[in-house]
Amino acid sequence: MTSSSQRILSYIYFVIAIIALISITKRVIGPLDYDIVIINGEVFDGSGDESKIQDIGIIGDEIVRIGNIESNNSLKIIDASDLVVSPGFIDTHAHLDPMDNFINLSDGESHIRQGVTTSFGGPDGRGVPLKYGFKEFLDSIEKVGVGMNVGFLTGHNKIRRVVMNLENRDPTEDELNEMRMLASKAMGEGAFGISTGLKYLPGNFSKVEEVIEISKEISKKGGIYTTHLRDEGLKIIDAVNEAILIAKEADINVVLTHHKVIGKPMWGKSEMTLSLVDSARQKGIKIMADQYPYSASHTGINVLIPTWARAGGSEEFKNRMSDEEIRKKIEEEIVFNILNDRGGNDLDRVQFSRVSWNPDLEGRTLKDWALMKGLEPTLENGAKLVIEAELNGGAGCIFHAMDESDVKNIMKYPHTMIASDGRLSEPGVGHPHPRAYGTFPRVLGKYVREDQVLKLSEAIYKMTHLPAIAFGINDRGLIKKGMKADITIFDKNTVKDNATFTSPHQYPDGIKYVIVNGELAVDNFNFMGLKAGKVLRKTLNP
Repeated sequence: MTSSSQRILSYIYFVIAIIALISITKRVIGPLDYDIVIINGEVFDGSGDESKIQDIGIIGDEIVRIGNIESNNSLKIIDASDLVVSPGFIDTHAHLDPMDNFINLSDGESHIRQGVTTSFGGPDGRGVPLKYGFKEFLDSIEKVGVGMNVGFLTGHNKIRRVVMNLENRDPTEDELNEMRMLASKAMGEGAFGISTGLKYLPGNFSKVEEVIEISKEISKKGGIYTTHLRDEGLKIIDAVNEAILIAKEADINVVLTHHKVIGKPMWGKSEMTLSLVDSARQKGIKIMADQYPYSASHTGINVLIPTWARAGGSEEFKNRMSDEEIRKKIEEEIVFNILNDRGGNDLDRVQFSRVSWNPDLEGRTLKDWALMKGLEPTLENGAKLVIEAELNGGAGCIFHAMDESDVKNIMKYPHTMIASDGRLSEPGVGHPHPRAYGTFPRVLGKYVREDQVLKLSEAIYKMTHLPAIAFGINDRGLIKKGMKADITIFDKNTVKDNATFTSPHQYPDGIKYVIVNGELAVDNFNFMGLKAGKVLRKTLNP
């Protein structure tokens, strides 16, 4: 090759290198290059402020610009004309369990289609599976990959069960110290706080002093405390006062999770519970609530059985059933609970959702089951069937025992967040509570557009920035430069839930785009099946 040819070739290489450098430089700093640009949208930034028509520029997983944007060179342009652009919704109470269910449904479709981009699991005292340490659990989830961002709480019930099994007694000092250590260890490994299920076993066997001592360990590391109250029916006032005491003595931010009032005798008492919360807040006590927008709850059928009867586990329960006098007492207490608590004073208000030993019951009620067995649908026969169900291995049930006025009253309270209490669900599997598919669109469609219980800006705040503040997430929950690109885009005129108590497996309408960490998880109503989510770990206080 001649020297002139070499010079020409060198020049060509030089030009190519310069072009490549310009391209890279422009990709980093050029104002026109974005991965996604959202134009012409009605942007609610999540703060509670009213909307502005703005454009949003996204590079990678971050919002890098808000304002008028030239979008010609963007990889993806979303025209959000006539659509609302919101931060992605944050679900503060999701059942990301059991583990096999989570792995099978880790793309999170039933949540993401609602506009949810972040969810917190481990509620009601459940925590993470026993066979894992907290770090090991989070690492295993990370390997599977997740469709939405997920964070987890450790569980008081789970911790107590590890240390004390299902024993109905106070812990020894050594046992209490072990529970403190397990709670502190979970925080060190990424837990966002602790949940309690004081209605359930073994949490129901604990006294408030135990819960306060364990919660102090969580408070030291900046964690949150979410509580399924010890009672949501006849003794709800006492239960709320207990939660306030824990918040005060442990100096911890407490969330009354899925706050509601159960049972006809207590309908309307949300005025009192919210007044207690408000009074506590005025004294500087850190307490708030979350809520799902339905007048029916969901839990195991054994919630109708007195907790003392289930101490020691299933074998002990079976033994008690062989004693005629004890069985009679248990049946009487179940009748009382059907009358005054979750039973709603009517066997038709107890609806089966998941029954592994008899799937034909799913969607049917306790009354239906009585008639199927040729029994008169009395409360006494209902109590006998509750025991039969528990002896067969238990069942999940929907309890239609709440009043709509309380639902609206709690929703309006300024310090109430929106949460699903829903399990990741797959069409055709079981008969879940419709909240698994419809929680967030239901608030936007029914309670904002139709009933006007909330303004749209308020609802979005309760779904985004308020939960981000509560859980200490600093980079999500707002549409703001530098925040993670978790964004939900919906039609405020058509958004609605379609899932019902009789036909729950229905995705909502109106959620057109969902962006998780800068990737389109829902694109023009199409679920993309991406694993764009992150496993979130709490950053501890110094």
